Amino acid sequence: MGSATSAEIADSRPILLLPLGAWEQHGPHLPLDTDTIIITRVISDVLRHEDLRTVNVMSAPPLSITASDEHHGFPGTLSTGTQALKDSVVAICRSASWARGVCIVNGHGGNADALAAITSALAYEKITHSIWSLPSYIGGDMHAGHTETSLLLHIAPNEVRSNVIARGATHEAGLVDAMRQGGVQAVSENGIIGDASTATASHGKAVLDLYTNSLRAHVLDCHREWTTKK
Repeated sequence: MGSATSAEIADSRPILLLPLGAWEQHGPHLPLDTDTIIITRVISDVLRHEDLRTVNVMSAPPLSITASDEHHGFPGTLSTGTQALKDSVVAICRSASWARGVCIVNGHGGNADALAAITSALAYEKITHSIWSLPSYIGGDMHAGHTETSLLLHIAPNEVRSNVIARGATHEAGLVDAMRQGGVQAVSENGIIGDASTATASHGKAVLDLYTNSLRAHVLDCHREWTTKK
């Protein structure tokens, strides 16, 4: 979308993808913009897929700072908080009245509360939208562990500090509740939830394919529904 002019998209009624990343700690071995790197790559791969050649889709630039309050206390983390993110995304969707609809493409689990509020607000304003988040899978972990480290080893291996890859907190009973109460720092000293030491680039490719296929199917569903609607 960045290289287009207003005149070039006039009357085209595209589906607009709005990526949500994050800017937060990802342990000692992954960069602060890990979520943004992942979601940007997922969208890039989807937009190149042959199934979408006849679908008018474009992507907005990613929102790289979102709701990351749960990572408070780790240097480098930046957060909008839930309310500011909700207000920003609703305003952006409202401003995209030239689009057929907005598909919010979420790459950060900490945005869940904001997304619930966004859904309610957009439905109330009758703004055509959908929300897609990275799908879970059996064997996946939560943060900076096997899943995200594998993805970065495949997508951006030069960004991974391999010499400091470590194991973090495991998914024990009560971990999620403890994290909601005290943040990630309350359950993981090194900021990792999962086991990054088992990560592989081949697993990262498989996970990326899972994400890409899921989003591709979602965008095609939006196209079918919104074309009929408008």
